[in-house]
Amino acid sequence: MTDQPLWHGRFESSPAEALLKFTESLSFDKQLWRDDIIGSTAHVRGLVNAKIISVAEGEKIILALNTVATEMSSGKFEFVASDEDIHTAIERRVTQLAGDAGAKLHTGRSRNDQVATALRLWCKRELAQVAKLTLDLCDVLTRRANEAGWGADAVYLPGYTHLQRAQPVLLAHHFAAHVWAMLRDVDRLTQTIERLDVSPLGAGALAGSSLPIDADFVASELGFARRFDNSLDAVSDRDFVAEALFDIALIGVHLSRLGEEWVLWTTQEFGFAVLDDAYSTGSSMLPQKKNADIAELARGKSGRLIGNLTGLLATLKAMPLAYNRDLQEDKEPLFDSVNQVSLALQALAGMIATARFNKETMKSAADVQMLGATDLAEWLVAKGMPFRQAHAHVGALVSKSIRDSVSLAQLVEADSKLGKQAAELLQPGIGISRRTTKGGSGPVPGAVQIAELNAALTVMHTRIAALTNSR
Repeated sequence: MTDQPLWHGRFESSPAEALLKFTESLSFDKQLWRDDIIGSTAHVRGLVNAKIISVAEGEKIILALNTVATEMSSGKFEFVASDEDIHTAIERRVTQLAGDAGAKLHTGRSRNDQVATALRLWCKRELAQVAKLTLDLCDVLTRRANEAGWGADAVYLPGYTHLQRAQPVLLAHHFAAHVWAMLRDVDRLTQTIERLDVSPLGAGALAGSSLPIDADFVASELGFARRFDNSLDAVSDRDFVAEALFDIALIGVHLSRLGEEWVLWTTQEFGFAVLDDAYSTGSSMLPQKKNADIAELARGKSGRLIGNLTGLLATLKAMPLAYNRDLQEDKEPLFDSVNQVSLALQALAGMIATARFNKETMKSAADVQMLGATDLAEWLVAKGMPFRQAHAHVGALVSKSIRDSVSLAQLVEADSKLGKQAAELLQPGIGISRRTTKGGSGPVPGAVQIAELNAALTVMHTRIAALTNSR
């Protein structure tokens, strides 16, 4: 029957239209069709392996599943009103195609372990793609860093704390800071994939099955690293979805911070960068405008990604064992977060790859004498003065410079504790060359950092290639 849900046998009347509209998930879980067919094919092979169905029946069901896959990929699959979700839609069609053999497809299986299996397969594939896109952005940032240079003639700009100019930093060092943060994002994604690489198939509705199904065999067929340990946990566990949403939310936070900087950098007030026309927008009213909408949306969508995470956590927090229909709410936030962060990563990569930098504007802003104040204090420390005294001494000179509109360099040169040699520290570009500590923003530590960064990128590319090639 195509006008009744697959579970209609227990009921004497048809389900109400309001129930069907409220409980359906087909509208958003259609994208799991590939994973459901992969899971169903492995399940059929498991049934044959356990001699629960014959080889001929298994072949007939798998042929029907392949036909459904062709119909799905070509857009010719016809859904009917009773299809609650993609899983029941596929089973209904397989039964139509394979007859009595098709009716054995669901033997020893529940939608509970079936859905959990399809979702884990989807996550393994899609999270690996998110990791790859994150690495692609890392590559763009690293390339732009190398173009800006790491040596004595490299491009530099003001580094900020509290959004106030603090000390000059290499533009390459600034870009690398974002790369290191996103490499942690990629590492988290790979760890999430490793943890979710567990097959729940064979757990049934909640307690397993009395049929001799070999869950290890099916897990191997599906390419999972292992099978579940506890059937109750297997069907109710959505930790992997929460982890994925956290990983993506944190990527979103990192992209938001990056986007905020580009919003500032491309203003006339900063003037550090100019966006390519292909990666910027105009105004419907103001002809002169060129807007950094990609950067703004990267900033704005981070709230959406955080909301998807908190929404799922609120759903999971009071969930008794084992499966409850509340868990249907795991998919829309997951699908949305994966889609949105994927779009953001690609758009930002293109925006940054094609942008032009106003190098002289950056240097001019970083060469303001006040940004050498810390160098002056450290020069005094090197001469034996306690840092707090050096800090106060230089701070008093800064205050006098501002109050009396006198060049800080002039005051330093005339100061008995500092003098002409110290005043030379305020010359353009000198501050950058003095950064020598490991991990700092200077030519010497920069040469070490780029080598370490390239090595880390190579390792991560190898890890992600292994993940994407195995899906």
